[in-house]
Amino acid sequence: MRRSLFSRAWPNVVAVLLFVFFAFPVYWMASTAFKPRGDIIADTPVFVPLDATLHNFDTAVSADHFWTLVRNSLTVTIGAVVLSLVIALSASFALARMRFRGRGGVLVTVMLAQMAPWEVMVIAMYMIVRDQDMLNSLVPLTLFYMVMVLPFTVWTLRGFIAAVPRELEESAMVDGCGRTQAFLRVVFPLLAPGLMSTSLFGFITAWNEYPLVLILNKQADKQTLPLWLTQFQTAFGDDWGATMAASTLFAIPVLLVFLVLQRKAVGGLTAGAVKG
Repeated sequence: MRRSLFSRAWPNVVAVLLFVFFAFPVYWMASTAFKPRGDIIADTPVFVPLDATLHNFDTAVSADHFWTLVRNSLTVTIGAVVLSLVIALSASFALARMRFRGRGGVLVTVMLAQMAPWEVMVIAMYMIVRDQDMLNSLVPLTLFYMVMVLPFTVWTLRGFIAAVPRELEESAMVDGCGRTQAFLRVVFPLLAPGLMSTSLFGFITAWNEYPLVLILNKQADKQTLPLWLTQFQTAFGDDWGATMAASTLFAIPVLLVFLVLQRKAVGGLTAGAVKG
């Protein structure tokens, strides 16, 4: 009986410890954002801000070009995600359903592109953008971010499409649908979980990207929010309260997207099971 109780208890204990380990830094960031400066630099850590203040958030939002950077980040992130999904849907369908010479080589290339560190190509990216006279533009950022997330998107959607029985498409084509109509009416609705997961990955990747925009976009109003997080320095040192407030605001869109896409992914799984 003791052994049975222990076998049921230890997974819960481990889960609680892991939750505390990963959640505490997030809590410390959010709580520090509400602390006055005295509590932040105090020798004794203040775990609960009793004298909460919004001054740090006001400092963060009042930074130069804040709303412009919000717009820039949303533009390049959403643009990269949408472009990657459109291209990946066509590529993954071809890889999953069609047999052609060199198909295996394409799959290996996609895997290698996913594993290759794109940071080694930063110099080449800079030279391409410079030669095209497109420095300080959001278009190259959008395209490069799309390329970063495209291999993962193609590989993931290929697995979801391959899991859909061919008989569903064939039945739709027998009923009068063309291949495109069969894909849009039968296969596409069943891909909701894959679309949601790849969209979430693409959003997080593009939203958090820092080195590339630092190199390509030197103009202040053409940058994105990751660079905004580095602005809160004064003659007396770093303004940690404003930095934590900015980090909290920066994390909120990712959290909201995750919550929305997670719910829709579960709904897509249920709908796919019913339609299948």
